[in-house]
Amino acid sequence: MAILRKEPRSKFYELLQQQVRHEFTASQQYVALAVWFDNADLPQLAKFFYRQSLEERNHALAITQYLMDTDSYAGIPGTGEIRNDFTEAVELVELALEQEKSVTADFRALMKAARDEDDYQGEQFLQWFLKEQVEEEATMSTLLNVVRRANGNLFEVETYLAREGLGDGGSADLPPVAGGAL
Repeated sequence: MAILRKEPRSKFYELLQQQVRHEFTASQQYVALAVWFDNADLPQLAKFFYRQSLEERNHALAITQYLMDTDSYAGIPGTGEIRNDFTEAVELVELALEQEKSVTADFRALMKAARDEDDYQGEQFLQWFLKEQVEEEATMSTLLNVVRRANGNLFEVETYLAREGLGDGGSADLPPVAGGAL
């Protein structure tokens, strides 16, 4: 039996499919940041970004599950460009914050598309992601402030992460994830 490719049924579902790519790209970018910190013998920063990578992967697969649950096309795309070259730690955290701001803008556009199409189930699905983005931006903003205040002493940042457990909260009430959340 051949499975036919389903075309997106609306702008909202087209944007959701694009968001899967954005989330996987974010996941890969966080792996690149984690590896940079790991290679610099900064295990707390590495752990933080490896965990962020898993969160983004889970977000991509939660959207994928929603697409499948709504009988929509759910393709798994490649990822966008990933940056690997950095000179100092502040660049990595600045990139992470900008990435989160971009994802927030994506979810706002998704919400607008769902609202414009009177897709109330789509709007309801997006509520969790909008709430999550408030936390994600706040977390990255705080981390950036801590890195800047440490003034190059990344062991202070490591101590802060170990003490505060920044990003340890997980994703409470995450929508169902295709294949299960990691």
